[in-house]
Amino acid sequence: MSHARLDLAVVIPVFNEQGTIEKIIRAWDRELRRLGVSFEIHVYDDGSFDDTVTAVRSLASNLPNLIGHRWKNLGHGPTTLRGYREHSGRAEWLFQVDSDDEMGPDWFYKLWDIRTHHDFIAGRRYERKSSLSRKLVTLGARIAAHALYGPCIYDVNCPYRLMRSSAFARCFGTIPEDTFAPNILISGFAAHQNLKTVEIHIPHRSRYSGLVSVRKWQLVKCSLLSIYQTIRYRFNGLPRSSAPT
Repeated sequence: MSHARLDLAVVIPVFNEQGTIEKIIRAWDRELRRLGVSFEIHVYDDGSFDDTVTAVRSLASNLPNLIGHRWKNLGHGPTTLRGYREHSGRAEWLFQVDSDDEMGPDWFYKLWDIRTHHDFIAGRRYERKSSLSRKLVTLGARIAAHALYGPCIYDVNCPYRLMRSSAFARCFGTIPEDTFAPNILISGFAAHQNLKTVEIHIPHRSRYSGLVSVRKWQLVKCSLLSIYQTIRYRFNGLPRSSAPT
């Protein structure tokens, strides 16, 4: 792998997605090649106990832009944050998407085409079919982020986001490693620092493989933890000066 600076580093946290991970990675690889992007795809396995790791390793032998990373089970948030930190200095842009294929590569060009004029281009999930409990968790995150940081993007925790590395470098470095939902804090940072931000509707489809890592009975606990961490970062971790644009 070349050490030249990349246009884009894609961070994909994955947990028990052996049934679909090959299809998903190949689809993203094809789309990014079609767009003529200088890129790497970094798949961070969060302690899968199926054959996801084997599938990624097999793919990496045929896809030179794919790099697999294996970690113990830390949770989606800490795993994603690790990816941001490790590659923000490697590429001009970072993009995060989940491995469940609920938001595919078909619409990525909409974000990429307008990147020059923005620091943060976020996908907003629409046509999303979620349980009432998940809708309440999403609403709680939105209310907390807007109240603490000012007008944020609507879908504050959306896992389909393109970020200019230089604009978010200080943010990635100040978010605690154990943060359950770092994407919420990143959305808050963008609002607080007045970064050039735009939100684009992206179709959302139901997952058809893998495991949901947070079950119903855990949602309330995780939601409260996320709100606490959002408050903690606002008053104890958020950089005070303006971010670069």
